[in-house]
Amino acid sequence: MIDGLNLPASLSARTADVVIRRATPDDLDSIVRLLSDDPISAGRGDVAGEEDRDAYANALNRIVADPANELLIAVGETGQVVATLQLTLIPGMARQGSTRLLVEAVRVASAERSSGIGTALMRWVVDAAAVELGASLVQLTSDAARVDAHRFYRRLGFIDSHVGFKYAVPAGPAVV
Repeated sequence: MIDGLNLPASLSARTADVVIRRATPDDLDSIVRLLSDDPISAGRGDVAGEEDRDAYANALNRIVADPANELLIAVGETGQVVATLQLTLIPGMARQGSTRLLVEAVRVASAERSSGIGTALMRWVVDAAAVELGASLVQLTSDAARVDAHRFYRRLGFIDSHVGFKYAVPAGPAVV
């Protein structure tokens, strides 16, 4: 849990109001459903299989226990979880010792996409969360295949200024 983040927070989206709050273990199934609702995540194995529940529960517990991380959900007016995102606060040496706010795993339920919920969430991250946490930079990565998401982030003022790299660590001993 990141200190200084004022939650819960109420947001107005174009078609609905949502409340952002910290995720709890009771939200696990809803978060996993949001991951599996996304074709790219599902293609990576996020298929909401019961056999993976312990791994997700372990990850949720680690995130909640880490003082530099927040796993957040957006709850709609009827109590349903309609979106999720993870925030990580990263102190750094570069840029005169500035702090970055990393946004990861942004997911909006497919039935709620284009409703303004994603826009409301990301504006809250930039306008409130980053300010409350003292971050001078908000950054995120987005899979190269997410062309629509890239347009969305550009529309919100994000600049695709860097090239990201990932390395999938093989199971077993490290290859050197």
